[in-house]
Amino acid sequence: MKAVATLVLAAALSVASATANHAAASRQLASAGALQPGVAALSAAQKHDILEAGEWHAGCPVWLSQVRLLTYRYYGFDHRTHLGQIVVNAKVAHPLAKVFRKLLAMRFPIRDGAFLSEYGPHPDQSGDVTASFECRDAVPSPCSGNAKGTHWSMHAYGEAVDLDPRENPYVGCGMTRDKTALAYLKRSDVRPGMVTPAIYRATFGSIGWGWGGLWYGSTKDYMHFSINGH
Repeated sequence: MKAVATLVLAAALSVASATANHAAASRQLASAGALQPGVAALSAAQKHDILEAGEWHAGCPVWLSQVRLLTYRYYGFDHRTHLGQIVVNAKVAHPLAKVFRKLLAMRFPIRDGAFLSEYGPHPDQSGDVTASFECRDAVPSPCSGNAKGTHWSMHAYGEAVDLDPRENPYVGCGMTRDKTALAYLKRSDVRPGMVTPAIYRATFGSIGWGWGGLWYGSTKDYMHFSINGH
């Protein structure tokens, strides 16, 4: 009887595990939407994930109905092509689709562009995710001594993109808090994934966007591109 009970328990655990895995896979597919490049409205599951992640709340400058899911192909650091997904303002979605097609054609590597890495129940803790929409204040420069931002970040409008944060860190007063990005403070030593002025001009610059790597002074945001340069 003990052996039978053990077999029954094992079977039950196997079914439970399979059910949980299937549910997780279904959830991921639901959040990902149609796995083809293009622009689409957010699904109910995607809106739920964004809300659960705390990336939208009452008072944000745009409604979730004003943003879109941009699915794009990108070249990874593993030398393979992947599908990434980024949430952006509807009015910039199609121009940004052109930018990501150019990045792919240039084989500019992107480390992580997954929707769930930004908005999932267990987001990527490395912060090394290429992403856009976050309803938050602008990050103040540590040079100014201000503790808080005084206005919305362009990310709160879905009109900014952070590309490969590790290789393109935010640098305040010539320093970065990301220890994994220290090696990339020397911008003259160009390595895969690092944005250069030439790459900027050929991609985001081609649609009239600005780049934080061109900010005046010792504070730079090499990962950051936005519709107005802020």
